[in-house]
Amino acid sequence: MSPHAIRSPHDATRSHRNRPILVRRALLLALLVLGLSPIAAYSRDRWTSEQAQAWSATQPWLVGSNFIPSTAINQLEMWQPDTFDPDTIDRELGWAAGLGFTSVRVFLHDLLWQQDREGFLKRIEQFLDIAEKHKIGVMMVPLDGVWDPNPALGKQRDPKPHVHNSGWLQAPGAALLRDPKRHDELKPYVQGVIRRFRDDCRIQVWDLFNEPDNPNRNSYGAEGTRTELPEDVKAEMATRLLAKLFVWAREVAPTQPLTAGVWRDDWSSHDRLSPCNRLMLEQSDVISFHCYGGPPQMQACVKNLRRYGRPILCTEYMSRGSGSTFDPLLGYLKRQHVGAYNWGLVNGKTQTIYPWETWTKRYSAEPDIWFHDIFRGDGSPYRQAEVDYIRRQTR
Repeated sequence: MSPHAIRSPHDATRSHRNRPILVRRALLLALLVLGLSPIAAYSRDRWTSEQAQAWSATQPWLVGSNFIPSTAINQLEMWQPDTFDPDTIDRELGWAAGLGFTSVRVFLHDLLWQQDREGFLKRIEQFLDIAEKHKIGVMMVPLDGVWDPNPALGKQRDPKPHVHNSGWLQAPGAALLRDPKRHDELKPYVQGVIRRFRDDCRIQVWDLFNEPDNPNRNSYGAEGTRTELPEDVKAEMATRLLAKLFVWAREVAPTQPLTAGVWRDDWSSHDRLSPCNRLMLEQSDVISFHCYGGPPQMQACVKNLRRYGRPILCTEYMSRGSGSTFDPLLGYLKRQHVGAYNWGLVNGKTQTIYPWETWTKRYSAEPDIWFHDIFRGDGSPYRQAEVDYIRRQTR
């Protein structure tokens, strides 16, 4: 059956979305009356491959982009009350819907929970309302291991001219990540957000930790400017934290699948996996990965991950300068029934039209070949032929 023939989960009404919450509350009350621990009502195991495939059968083809509004440089600027921009979000998600996108991947940050948890949750709710209006679901990413390791609340810095993702933030910051005694400080945030939305069909997937062991070699990990943790320390601490994330998330039993995406090293054999990759692939309900290579690399990734017998999502791809382009990769992912999330929708303050090398090589003008993103700030396509191709694949 074509994935587009499957009923979208967004057809559910709010009353349908709230019904499981009422059932859970009744179960909790019964457990408390019996003197049993409420946690028993929530904890769940990793889904079986059959459960994961059954979930996949209820979904449309998950095709879309990683999303941040063009007016935000990073996760804090996207979500903090002074800079949260629902008008831009609405306009730009409308452009995504016009491409036929059914999903967006969106990053959160633990500092927002510390700052104003109720306000933060309300803004997430508002974002989900806007996405639902455009018939777009959401993959939420609570933590991220890439770019600036020293995040701080408040006004965010201006973009560095012509530099790719010059203000994106890690979550958590290096000070917390490097100290395993502090990892549990994240538990209220992770469980609080997932608990709030665990029955909400507007959220399609929880992607717990983006590239947790990324050493940021060309940016904050570069020699002479290093503010990143040593690579071995980061890999060990990120893997330890990721193991806890899966436990914490399963304790509140979300109805959506959990994942964390492999993004580097050799996946051709389970025996060759790094500890972090092994954890991701052994604990994820659905398999996710990143690939910024051309067709041979993408095909190898999909082939290597098929052995796990679970739905597969490519949660990052498309970097024109490295040979990762919509045509033919999007068509290939569609034929393989693999979810597809390119990096970037609208050129804005993240400046991801510029390549990664802008951290080490000076640029003074817009590149002829955009690295990421699809639209200019006014909604006009970078390449009309590319937009036409995307629409043909999403029909």
